[in-house]
Amino acid sequence: MNLQEPFVSGRGKSLPQDAYSRLMAIEELRVGPVRLEKSRLLAPYTVRANGQVQTKELIYSYGEPVFEPDSPEGRNLASVMAAQLALNYGLFCKRIVLDGPFTAADRRFLHAMLENTSREIYVKKLLQPNPFLRGEAARLSAAPRQRYTNAELVFINSNPKAAEAREVSWTTSPDFYCVLSSGGKDSLLGYALLKELGKEVHPIFGNESGRHWFTAVNGYRYQKATEPNTSKVWMNSDRLFAWMLRYLPFIRQDFASVRADDYPIRLWTVAVFLVGVLPLMKKRGIGRLIIGNEYDTSRRLHHEGIPHYDGLYDQSHYFDSAFTRYFTAKGWGIQQFSILRPVSEFMIQKILAQRYPELQANQLSCHAAHEEEGRMRPCGRCEKCRRIVGMLSVMGGDPRRCGYTGEQISLALKALASNQYTKQMGADASQLFYLLDQAGIIQAPKAKPHPEVMRLRFDKERSPLDVVPEDIRKPLYDIVLPYTEGMVVRKDGRWVELHSPMN
Repeated sequence: MNLQEPFVSGRGKSLPQDAYSRLMAIEELRVGPVRLEKSRLLAPYTVRANGQVQTKELIYSYGEPVFEPDSPEGRNLASVMAAQLALNYGLFCKRIVLDGPFTAADRRFLHAMLENTSREIYVKKLLQPNPFLRGEAARLSAAPRQRYTNAELVFINSNPKAAEAREVSWTTSPDFYCVLSSGGKDSLLGYALLKELGKEVHPIFGNESGRHWFTAVNGYRYQKATEPNTSKVWMNSDRLFAWMLRYLPFIRQDFASVRADDYPIRLWTVAVFLVGVLPLMKKRGIGRLIIGNEYDTSRRLHHEGIPHYDGLYDQSHYFDSAFTRYFTAKGWGIQQFSILRPVSEFMIQKILAQRYPELQANQLSCHAAHEEEGRMRPCGRCEKCRRIVGMLSVMGGDPRRCGYTGEQISLALKALASNQYTKQMGADASQLFYLLDQAGIIQAPKAKPHPEVMRLRFDKERSPLDVVPEDIRKPLYDIVLPYTEGMVVRKDGRWVELHSPMN
């Protein structure tokens, strides 16, 4: 997997120029230059479109000093952080101008991720069903291209007094772990496992300014009270994302009222949170960044001849590898990975509920959480809620522990019984429905068993054996294995029993 082009596209004819070029509703998107304070980053996003120029600031704010405002390396880090949100708009701008001190490694990385994101958005948001689209953009025909980004990506440094950007090594330790935290089951389990292994763990939450934060509140409050290393970074990225939609005429302008489990257009989202923890990692000397992603988020597919990652690139191990290579090129000494990569969503929920019930009681996995009597509660209606209720019910857990009411549980199971949409794909969904049917919770007689879902799955494509570093691999799986039905490895298209994950 090449850093400069995560997924090399094949040659092919382009879409008619008029159809593809009309996606460029924005003449220019300019980011920066950043204004840097000791505990805050402010980056102007300036849009030139329809003969008007408007600006809105992207903000990252910390509860402690993390930046050296006058240092060249501090301004370089801040500029890279500020640029991430803009990578969602390569299809829709004629020019994207990044104003700040960037190194050659930064430019290579940003070019590569912009092109990768453009292709993912083209396939997942424009060619496949999207309830937010209207007009011509909802009727595009698929055609492979050599380049999917419309925008010219331009790097400038408008500050004549700014020093030339250069790489400066950080002092970090692989014994210190940052868990990118959200209040969901994955990050809670990742924290719990590493803590049990005796590691120094720092749960760091991304606190978006809008309702997205609701899902994190219960977990954040609990961990803040029990783990001294818990921290958060406040950001207004959700407001910037919504503001940018106003400049895209092919997006329904009543998007806020559309009930959907996906965002209208963006797919480069995890990185916006991820870069927010970097100043804290630098300050605390943390050398390992843990992302909470399971087996089924690394996918390589094709849509009418166009290769893509099913809109999950920023949850895949390819994403982890790309960032780890970038961090290495920068000299920052950070390794990014998920310790849950060989584990299914079902097994993650099972281990959390059965081994760490206090943390599980503060889990909130919901697309539309709300506040009730001082605590955040799940909606009980979204596809994520249905999955959580189904998994907890079939493993003998109690969904009430993490906030579901009896009525919500009944409705969620009824929705599953009517075969309503779930985001689990293939084997994982089939195994859940099979177990629910076998337990007599719902009727799903056509569901077929997939016993590999109950095991640790190692696959060179989705979860390589070395995806977890060797120094923690055996002790980690010693904790996890008793909750599974063993280990398997993918060989010649079938699952084969594995006796040791060390080779």
